[in-house]
Amino acid sequence: MKSIGSFIALLIIFVYPAWIFSQTNHSIQPDSSTTATFSFVGDLMCHSTQYKYSSVGRDSFDFKPVFREILPYLSNSDFTVGNLETVFAGKKAGYSGYPVFNTPDEFLEALSYSGFDLMITANNHSIDRGFSGVLRTIEKISDYGMTHLGTYLSQEDRDSIRIFDLNGIKTAILAFSYSNNGMHMPESKSFMLSMIDESDIIKELQNAKTQNPDIIIVYFHFGDEYKTEPTPYQIDIVKLAQRHGADVIIGSHPHVVQPVELFESVSGNIDTGFVAYSLGNFISNQRWRYSDGGAILNFSVTKNFTKDSVNISDLSILPIWIFKGNSDRGREYIIYPSQLSLDASLPAFFSSEDSTKMAEQFEDTKSIMISNPKIKLTELIQKKLTNSKFAPVK
Repeated sequence: MKSIGSFIALLIIFVYPAWIFSQTNHSIQPDSSTTATFSFVGDLMCHSTQYKYSSVGRDSFDFKPVFREILPYLSNSDFTVGNLETVFAGKKAGYSGYPVFNTPDEFLEALSYSGFDLMITANNHSIDRGFSGVLRTIEKISDYGMTHLGTYLSQEDRDSIRIFDLNGIKTAILAFSYSNNGMHMPESKSFMLSMIDESDIIKELQNAKTQNPDIIIVYFHFGDEYKTEPTPYQIDIVKLAQRHGADVIIGSHPHVVQPVELFESVSGNIDTGFVAYSLGNFISNQRWRYSDGGAILNFSVTKNFTKDSVNISDLSILPIWIFKGNSDRGREYIIYPSQLSLDASLPAFFSSEDSTKMAEQFEDTKSIMISNPKIKLTELIQKKLTNSKFAPVK
């Protein structure tokens, strides 16, 4: 018995440490990393014609079919973001489109259903219905399971930096608007909209960096409407943000797409960032060239724990075009990937003009946004996109 016990003891002494080393070694990957995928879209607008088309009864609306052909491109990302250029002040306030927006709540329901996570609320229409509109908009965004950025309920809320943990990647996001359309903001409520101010931008970027994020994204609502090139003002503000630590800068307001440019980041753990000056319209009633569509901007962020590095990759653009007219379900707005213009199998209800405009939008967006070989076209999903869960619109 003693000799057997000694043998077992020897096994424990020599084999057990080797087993521990083997298990520990197995758990450590040579290049352990994690990745988060992002999708950003342009302006989410709701003109009066849009909610009239989406009416399914008295004071009842269904906007979900608008997104049925684009839904797979939104719901597959870890984090999907759009510029919400309207407010939700409620039915009693009276629904309205341009120039003072108030949209049915079902619009938010459709955005949530389509995979959106964050609504940027810093834009020139943010306070179209005053502070009560800001308050209710924030509440309804939350009710539909999304979060907001750019309008606030208090000074404390305004001063807090939003950090999103996405698959272990700490992402700080800031948002600013160039204007509030001259709407009155009383001094006691000056916190409710984040405005573009150089000192505020610098201060918020500095505060964001104290929280040691892996990447900082800044969203600016700025520029000249319907201009496909950034203004000197846009360029100056972007350079300011770059100098003070922004890794990704995304813009809106022109209602047309503008260029995407890469730049050397000043962040300690990322080398190359980029700016997308404008992503155009994602949904609106603006029907003229360049404004009848926009783009989904997709990219990945990978954090390598072993090398303590963060890199942006898979930067791609999906041009989109907005159909307006009579489909096989009635009158509708429908968002389509405009690469479909290269395919002969377009919907039967498309007119020749529809096909031409979709093709035009695709070529315009590609030529404006893709000037660097590191920026690709997003590949189309090779399957029928129409989701049968969507009820016909009457």
